[in-house]
Amino acid sequence: MAPSDPLPASVIKAFLICVGTKRWTARVETIAREAARSQRVGRALVQKHVIEVALERMRRNPEAKPVGPDRILLELARDAVQLDRALSPAGRARFRAALAASMVNEATLVPIFHLLRTAGLQRGRGFDVRFSGFEDEASFDLLLRRNGSEAEIVCDVLSAEDGRDVHRGAWVQLVDRIDPDLQHWLSHHPGRYLLKLTLPGGLTGDQARLASLHDRIRLMLESDRRADHDEACVLRLDPLMLAASQTNLKPDENRLMPSLRREFGHEAHLAVTARGAGVFVLAARSAREDEVAVALRRRLAALAPARLTGTRPGILAMFIEDTDRVEWRHLRDRLELEGEARQFLTHPEARPVVAVTCASRIELMGGLAPDAAADGELRFRNPAHPAAKTAALAPAVLSSV
Repeated sequence: MAPSDPLPASVIKAFLICVGTKRWTARVETIAREAARSQRVGRALVQKHVIEVALERMRRNPEAKPVGPDRILLELARDAVQLDRALSPAGRARFRAALAASMVNEATLVPIFHLLRTAGLQRGRGFDVRFSGFEDEASFDLLLRRNGSEAEIVCDVLSAEDGRDVHRGAWVQLVDRIDPDLQHWLSHHPGRYLLKLTLPGGLTGDQARLASLHDRIRLMLESDRRADHDEACVLRLDPLMLAASQTNLKPDENRLMPSLRREFGHEAHLAVTARGAGVFVLAARSAREDEVAVALRRRLAALAPARLTGTRPGILAMFIEDTDRVEWRHLRDRLELEGEARQFLTHPEARPVVAVTCASRIELMGGLAPDAAADGELRFRNPAHPAAKTAALAPAVLSSV
């Protein structure tokens, strides 16, 4: 941070006052307790709550200089504190209620930090930004003003899980269940194995479904069968065949995963269990391709009429959550997000929308990382909107690709 910036400790202390110090302490204790259940569940939980974990780490180590993602998150926390101080009493109450809601159940700080980041991007482009959702209890979140022109922004978070038949969260739970059985099986069957799971029926967080699939895999291994199938699931056990250059790799997840990812593609759900020299790889996928971009189009169609007033040009600023770098690059490089966003812009629901933007954690936390979208977001302008060519709005609406 620049020499004139507040110290990290003071920023985080002020931010926690906005959240509620007792509420924050309870939240981080819950995350720590749940993360301790197992290595895989813990890793997934820490990834889900990466903002909370990073801020708590900085709180506990106030002398450490924040760099990279930590610095970006600290700056957004400072933006939150400044916003809290600038809002009217009613606006501040609504803002703090939103922060409190982010500390409950499956919620995270991502939506609020996406909102703060979006506001910061627009201020950097020369717009005056009003937090109308908090200040005025408007249906939209931000009101932009520049050179006599105005636009409304709705900030929303879409989980990529909405476009997957096989949810990553459910996959982590399944692997966590089955791992002890695989460890036991490897102790009696030393070697390298691959269990392919094709799941036409999908896999979500339904605990009965997870338990049933776990039982099927366990019984299949106990009976030394190499295949099992019905309309909901196809299981096939084979020797694990790797390229010659990979055969001497230490059998752990970190070493094998890049090779497995190249073999099975970005949509596959992968896990590695090792015991001694033995290794057991699980590779699962749905019977159809993921439709993350399709889920985006559906969300856009629901948001526009519900949250834009139609009296000003509207921008839908979407945050695509629960993706990794490989999937995000795939969605961008194959123009899947662009294709579905532009298809939405031809629909009647899109009449009030002048532009759609998309960002992910890579943009939120990566700053100027090479694989982050240029200008901090993907942006698709609606050429049919009357304000599409308004010069004052151009920095916020001109297409980035």
